[in-house]
Amino acid sequence: MSKKQEQVSVFIMGKKFMVPAASTIMSALEYSGFQLKRGVGCREGFCGACATVYRLKDDFKIRTGLACQTVVQEGMLIAQIPFVPAVKPVYDISKLEPTITIFKQLYPETFRCLGCNTCSKACPQDIRVMDYINAVERGDLAKAAELSYDCIRCGMCALRCPAEIGQFNVAILAQRLYGSCLAPKSKEMIERVEQIRKGQFNEEMAAIKATDKAALKKMYYERDIEPGESV
Repeated sequence: MSKKQEQVSVFIMGKKFMVPAASTIMSALEYSGFQLKRGVGCREGFCGACATVYRLKDDFKIRTGLACQTVVQEGMLIAQIPFVPAVKPVYDISKLEPTITIFKQLYPETFRCLGCNTCSKACPQDIRVMDYINAVERGDLAKAAELSYDCIRCGMCALRCPAEIGQFNVAILAQRLYGSCLAPKSKEMIERVEQIRKGQFNEEMAAIKATDKAALKKMYYERDIEPGESV
């Protein structure tokens, strides 16, 4: 049997399936006949929709990951978590001040942090979750926004937190307050927003929307790239 044909046994929601050994959890689910309507999004590790918990054979530890990135292993026990409930108050960001008081009012559970770092260990993006929560507790919203920048809202941190903090929603508020109240304003961005409001790019946008995928890819990869910009 060739390497490409090798299969491993996995348990999906308690039922045993044989799947290709090189499969991600997501492709293993589909290979096993599951039609993914929830718990699937970008398939590239950016949207956080495919949060998954699993155990490995003969291992007591509950592990977390994204189904689109995590490769199956022999004897893996898998369960998807398509949505993690967490408190998310409704607020008008334009009426809030960038202070600790706002977090105490909207997310008081933030200040129950035990400093156990379980949230960071659960993060599939290796974000220092506890550190940005600690930054919020100190009122350092710039640091909190910086550390949480790559958060994809999968909810794994909240799922494992013994203090029951919804860290990813706390991060959203920190980022919004920093962006609206504390971050230096870009003159170029303000000018560009005004140009957009005046419809300066309407014709170009209409042309782009009417362009097929292949042509869009060509335009993207052949664009002028400024120094320091990654492709």
